[in-house]
Amino acid sequence: MGGTVPYLTVDDGRAALAFYAAAFGATVGERYDEEDGRIGFAALDIEGAPVFVSDEAHDYGAYAPRTLDGHGTAAVVLAVADCDATYAQALAAGATQDRPPAPLPDGGRGGWLVDPFGHRWLVRSS
Repeated sequence: MGGTVPYLTVDDGRAALAFYAAAFGATVGERYDEEDGRIGFAALDIEGAPVFVSDEAHDYGAYAPRTLDGHGTAAVVLAVADCDATYAQALAAGATQDRPPAPLPDGGRGGWLVDPFGHRWLVRSS
């Protein structure tokens, strides 16, 4: 696999996998669950784009935004076929609107939202 893959740390892995499926149509490929029930690793596919997800693992320095008072240090840009439809679907699944879909400077269209786990997403289409 080449390129860059976002690896999101969440505070409720099972709920996150359900949200990403409902919001973005994500499917889960490879997955590893810890003995205590936490998700150690899950590989998602969202419209052909890979995204990795795991529960927090403080011993590895992996903290979720909600644990850090809702602050994250990066955002995910998700290219989709229909920005408005995907954005609405994500809101219906539980995301919070940041900035609604609008024209982007490069001629595309995009809108910002925050998932229930504190990660910011730019959902965009060409």
